[in-house]
Amino acid sequence: MRLGYSGNRLVRDGEHRDADQVEAAARNERARIMLRDGDGAWQLRDGDPLFRLGEAEAGERVLLGHTREGAPRWAGELAGPAPAGAAPEPLRRIGSAQLLDENGEGQLAQASHLLNWHAANRFCGRCGSATASEAGGFRRRCTACGHILFPRTDPVTIMLVHDGRGRCLLGRQPQFPAGMWSCLAGFVEAGETVEDAVRRETLEEAGITVGEVRYLLSQPWPFPGSLMLGCAGLALDSEIRRDETELEDCRWFRRDEVRAMLAGTHADGIQAPQEFAIAHHLIRRFAADPASFDTSEEPVESWEG
Repeated sequence: MRLGYSGNRLVRDGEHRDADQVEAAARNERARIMLRDGDGAWQLRDGDPLFRLGEAEAGERVLLGHTREGAPRWAGELAGPAPAGAAPEPLRRIGSAQLLDENGEGQLAQASHLLNWHAANRFCGRCGSATASEAGGFRRRCTACGHILFPRTDPVTIMLVHDGRGRCLLGRQPQFPAGMWSCLAGFVEAGETVEDAVRRETLEEAGITVGEVRYLLSQPWPFPGSLMLGCAGLALDSEIRRDETELEDCRWFRRDEVRAMLAGTHADGIQAPQEFAIAHHLIRRFAADPASFDTSEEPVESWEG
C-alpha cells in the first residue's frame, strides 16, 4: 500500500545548476516534459505524462532534475494546444486512482508544487517589480532590486490523537465525502514546533488536551504546496468541545470500529480516507499496531487487515 506523491526518485541538484547546464538539459535528446493545462490538469497519452520538448508550446517551464540515467525531466504550463493524443487528468485523480507508478506520480507532485509557487511569485515582495526564473526554476530573482526568492513549503501537522486505551479521535469537515471521517490537521504557525502545533490544533478543533507527541511519517501535498507531517498524540482528557465552524462532527472511535472502517464494513457506513492520503496510513497504523499506541498493561490483539 503506497503513500501518494511520495515516490519521486529524480536527482534534483538545483543548488549547483548554472545557465550552461540548464541549456544543456533543454538540448538533451532524452529530455522529456510534463505539461499542465490552464485548468490544472496534467496531460497523459496512453497513460504516459512525458512528452518530447517541442511537441507543444510551454509557457512557464521548470527543470525538475534528472533520472538516475541522466535524462532531464521538465515540467511546464501549456501555452497552446495539447500534444496530439493527450488527455487531461487532475492530479488528485492521478494519485487516488494510481494512474502512474510511484516515481511518475511523485514527479508530478514536485512539478505542481513548483509551478504553483512560480505562478504566485511573479512580483517582488520588497519593491513590487517583476521577478524572473533562474536556474531552471530553482529560484526567482527580482529584476530591479535583485532580491532572491526560493520555493516555499508550508508545513501541516496531521495527527492521530488517541487515548492510550484503544480509542482514536477523528473528525468530519463539511466538505468531506458522505461517510468519510479523518484525522485532525492544521498548519504549523510562525515560531511553533511541530509538537506544539499538534497540541494547539487539537485543542482548538476538538477541545482535547494532548501530551506526548510522536512523529510517524510525512507526505508531499501539492495543493498547492504543503508537506504533511504525520504524528501521533496522546490525549490527556476525553471530553470533546468541537469548533463548530471547523468540524461538522468529532468523536472517539474504538479500534474495532476503525478496523471496520478500513475494511468497508462499518455498520453506519463510515469510511476512512482513500489509501493515497497520509490520514489513511495513520489510521491504519493505529488499527494494526496496538502496542505502539496503547498504554494499557492489558494484552492487545494483533491485526493485519
